[in-house]
Amino acid sequence: MTIQAALMPDGRRLHLQHGPIDLVIEAWGSPAEIAVGYRQATAAFQSVLPDLVTELAQLRRALAIAGAKPQLEGSVARKMVAACWPYRADFITPMAAVAGAVADHILAALLQGRDLAKAYVNNGGDIALWLAARQQLECGLVTDLLAPRVTGVFHLVPEMRIGGIATSGAPGKGRGGRSFSRGIADAVTVLARDAATADAAATMIANAVDLPQHPGIVRVPADSIDPDSDLGDRLVTTEVPALAASEVAAALDRGRCVADELSRSGMIEAAVLALQGEIVLSGSLLRRHLAA
Repeated sequence: MTIQAALMPDGRRLHLQHGPIDLVIEAWGSPAEIAVGYRQATAAFQSVLPDLVTELAQLRRALAIAGAKPQLEGSVARKMVAACWPYRADFITPMAAVAGAVADHILAALLQGRDLAKAYVNNGGDIALWLAARQQLECGLVTDLLAPRVTGVFHLVPEMRIGGIATSGAPGKGRGGRSFSRGIADAVTVLARDAATADAAATMIANAVDLPQHPGIVRVPADSIDPDSDLGDRLVTTEVPALAASEVAAALDRGRCVADELSRSGMIEAAVLALQGEIVLSGSLLRRHLAA
C-alpha cells in the first residue's frame, strides 16, 4: 500500500489516504501558510499506519479495570489508550478511538508553527478541528447513517472549546459505516475537547442506546463478519426492526443517561442521539449552537 496525497479538485482541500485511513483536510489562512501546513500534515501521515500496525496486537486488547495502563510507543496509540481508559470498567479496546486519534495527530502536525485562522481533519466523519479567536466553523449533523443527509448544523466558535466531533452508531453488516456497534442507535454524535475523546465517548453512548431483550433485534458475533475485529465474539447489531414509539424512547433514554453523566463529569461537551426519526440532546451547549 502506498500513501496517496493530493489536493482535491476544489484546490482547497488536501486528501491523504493510506490503507483504511482516508482523510480530508482543510485550512484557512495565507496560501503560503496553508501550503506549509499541508506539507507538515503529509509528512506526519507517512508513519501513522506503520506505527499503528506495529502495536496493533496491544491496541486490540480490551482495557481492564484491574489491569495496568498499556505503555505504548506511538503517539497515536498513546492517545487512543488515554481516550478509552476512563471506560475500562466496561468492555472497550483502544481501537474505539483510532479514527479520532489519527485526526488529532494530523491536525497537530498541520498547525505546528503555522499562522492559520482555522482548520479541520475529517477522518471518515470523525473530525479534529481548531479555531483561532473570532473564527467560526459550521459542521453538518447526520442523524441516520443509512440515509445520510444534513439534518442540522453545528455553529462552532472558539469559546465552545470544541476540538473534536465523532459519530458512532449501529452499522453492522449492511447498515453503513466502518465499524460495529453493540447498540441500536442510528447515530450518536459527540462534541468534545478533541476527536479521540469524542470518538471513544460516541462508541460508549451508542452502545448504551439499546433494548437488550428485544426479540426482533438481530445480533451476531463480530468476528463472524470480520475475523480481525477487536470485539472478538461479542455480539454486534446487524438488524433493527421498526420499533414502537415507547421502545424508541426507552432506548434513547438509556443512551442519554450515559451522555448526561459524561457531560456532567466534563468528559464531553454535548451529544446528539438519534433512533428511527427521534432525536434527543445531551448538554445545554447544543441548545444554543445547533440550528435545525
